[in-house]
Amino acid sequence: MERFTEMGVRKLKAPPKPQRYDKIHTITRGLGLALRISYSGSKTWRVLYYVNGRPSTKTLGKFPDVSVSEAYKLARKFDPDAVDKQAAIGTFKQVAEDYLLNHVEAEALRTKKEIVRCLNKYVYPALGNKPFAKIRRGEVTALRDEIRNKHGKRQANVVVTILSGLMNWYAIRNEDYVTPIVKGMRFKTQTRERTLSDAEIKLVWEACDGTFGDIVKLLLLTAQRRDKVTSMKWADLKDGVWVIPAEPREKSNAGTLRLASMAREIIEARYRVAENPYVFVGRTKGGCFNSFSQGKAELDERLPKDMPQWQLHDLRRSARSLMSRAGITPHISERVLGHTIKGVEGVYDRHAYDAEKAHALEALAAMVERIVNPPKGKNVVPISAAPSRPHDRFYS
Repeated sequence: MERFTEMGVRKLKAPPKPQRYDKIHTITRGLGLALRISYSGSKTWRVLYYVNGRPSTKTLGKFPDVSVSEAYKLARKFDPDAVDKQAAIGTFKQVAEDYLLNHVEAEALRTKKEIVRCLNKYVYPALGNKPFAKIRRGEVTALRDEIRNKHGKRQANVVVTILSGLMNWYAIRNEDYVTPIVKGMRFKTQTRERTLSDAEIKLVWEACDGTFGDIVKLLLLTAQRRDKVTSMKWADLKDGVWVIPAEPREKSNAGTLRLASMAREIIEARYRVAENPYVFVGRTKGGCFNSFSQGKAELDERLPKDMPQWQLHDLRRSARSLMSRAGITPHISERVLGHTIKGVEGVYDRHAYDAEKAHALEALAAMVERIVNPPKGKNVVPISAAPSRPHDRFYS
């Protein structure tokens, strides 16, 4: 047909039956501007081009939001080769799987488990089937905001960090790709300082039950990270000594720990499952415990409703504080936690400190024992009877 005009487009009527029809104006050989008129009366601009001799179209916008002159400008600027390149890149999930294989696994990243979890739970449902090259900043921001609203700022920041790493990895390999991630997309968060008071420790301890409850108790008695405790294997334990395996690319960990008797009793009471090497058995065959959300929710149900929110990692911070109360020097407490010792001491002091760390864990267990089983007449003040000023009643 002849060139589109504003008046001519406005006069085009909707088809009388539930169907649609196209009007096409050829701009140049192999490139045309099409207007699709639907039964509802909507008029949609599309650019017509050819891929391997076959016609294909791409939506440019609706009339009158996109005027005739604007539609022609968009059609003339359209680059079919760019569309072919975007299609060749594949979907987000295809690129992500390449990233996992050729970077995450190849570099033996310690965060592999968390990257895979976040991709499966948060990213693939929203972006997995979208063309990777077409994902825009607004889509990433919308996903970030949704995660923030449902799971908090920290989880949203973790996902943005994973997306940033993946997209930057691809950008290094493709000079035509520009990542939609920009500075400032991560939420500002405060450094968490939460520790549990004596009253809260007693309440949590008494609420502990089953496998998850044993994990919670050991988190407090060993001051180790969650993944270290849950991945504990029977082969790592011998005569009360726990040898914590070093992971690839791990800077440091607590190494060898002689556990306090209180911790050993919890482990010795665990039953062994044939062909499963872990102390804390999971639901999957041969796997370790990983039902943290469910376990934490069930434990919280057994705690007072007015108890402030707490996390499993708060137990590690609480254990460190209890060791200080017990008179353990900071350089020993830090070694128990497995923190990297910085400066000259970290470079030249190669002593293992096994005896000192064992003493620290015994002192920690003694503190916990006095808190959860206080001597008669020295009971911990219950939460309901504590001072009424905000937060005072929950912190010692």
